[in-house]
Amino acid sequence: MKYPCLVPKRLCKTDIALVLHEEGLSESGGPLVAAELSLKCNYQDSTKMIMDTEQKLVQISGKALLPNDICPDLPVISGGVATIFGKERTIIQALKVRNPDGTVNYTELRLI
Repeated sequence: MKYPCLVPKRLCKTDIALVLHEEGLSESGGPLVAAELSLKCNYQDSTKMIMDTEQKLVQISGKALLPNDICPDLPVISGGVATIFGKERTIIQALKVRNPDGTVNYTELRLI
């Protein structure tokens, strides 16, 4: 059975450049770059003001929804950087949302 994509390509119109990191560290102690991608996404702004441990306000900026599995070679996207609307944002959480048969329906990246 083929499941419908919940984030159709026709709704993905925002340019996004991604540098995805895999688990582990390089010999120099930096993150391992798994992939560099230039894609179209459905970007949803969301702002939320919260207090961190130093009593500063932190703003969560949004999430990018991308159809299918953007990096099938990686079982888990452990972080990275996204450039959207000319601003560089950090990937704080990445989700590969799966169908009941285990295939990836869409990828969600939460950015700050």
